[in-house]
Amino acid sequence: MKRLLCVFAIISLVLVSCGKETVTYTCTFSIVCDELLDSSELDESKRELVPSDGYIFAPTEISFSKDESVFDVLKRVCLENKIHLEYSEMPLYGMAYIEGIANLYEFDAGALSGWVYTVNGESANYGASAYKLSDGDTVVWSYTVDGRD
Repeated sequence: MKRLLCVFAIISLVLVSCGKETVTYTCTFSIVCDELLDSSELDESKRELVPSDGYIFAPTEISFSKDESVFDVLKRVCLENKIHLEYSEMPLYGMAYIEGIANLYEFDAGALSGWVYTVNGESANYGASAYKLSDGDTVVWSYTVDGRD
């Protein structure tokens, strides 16, 4: 009898999960450092790290789950594509600060240089770990030399 109940429970779970519709969300995601192509401020030892087209990760459609943040997707893209990513997490505030991507770090091209992101061409007023993505968003991580995106 117990065995029959277990089999029934397993079949019920399979039927319930098969009946659920899986929703897939996508965004267009890229990582660029094209401002460094013409920067006289860039540390010469870093010049070879800048791709000739300025793309560390060219615009690509990426799938993501509901409630994933810009930071979650950045971490996954970097991990899956073997792109170096260095960040500091501040758990008390639920935030992360991007220090470097592809061995290009803040201040490598001057006092105001570093990584910024936009979603749909707009700067966010809060950290990437707090910005929840929506289906169809376009996310661009850019290395800026003047503190602006």
